[in-house]
Amino acid sequence: MGYITPEVHALRDRLQLPGMRVLQFGFGNPGAHFYLPHRFHSNTVAYTGTHDNDTTLGWWRSGASDVERAAVKAYFGPKADGEIHWTLIHAAASSVADLCIVPLQDVLGLGSEARMNTPSRSDGNWNWRYQPDALSSNLAQRLAALASITDRDAGLSAANQQGYREAGEEFAA
Repeated sequence: MGYITPEVHALRDRLQLPGMRVLQFGFGNPGAHFYLPHRFHSNTVAYTGTHDNDTTLGWWRSGASDVERAAVKAYFGPKADGEIHWTLIHAAASSVADLCIVPLQDVLGLGSEARMNTPSRSDGNWNWRYQPDALSSNLAQRLAALASITDRDAGLSAANQQGYREAGEEFAA
């Protein structure tokens, strides 16, 4: 991360390496729209946030500026008034990005207390651990439903995927 020059973009493209898009970065100004799903291409890894960002809920509660909050609300509409972490999870998962990575802290809806790392800070980093009782069958079902509807369900067998394709082709015909 950091400042990415045109030369870095060219090298990444030439080597066919995926780009990295962090949704939290997309709302500050029009130049930041590069990080919003409508600007993604398939050779991309979409993130709600990374280990170096506050959790999405922590960012929303105390890190997002008024400009960013207004942009989030303009982009997502009424969905931004609900579970902001799930709003961004849905956006990342439903994007065209080949890969979607969501920190567990965002899945669990945790705030700044669960931040993994603060760059340039020498202490207090990498201490967060999930509590086993935080994981539930309801949460697993919610993730599974999202993975299924966004075609990110790696659990489907190749035969099932072929069946879905054939059914879709028949429907389209």
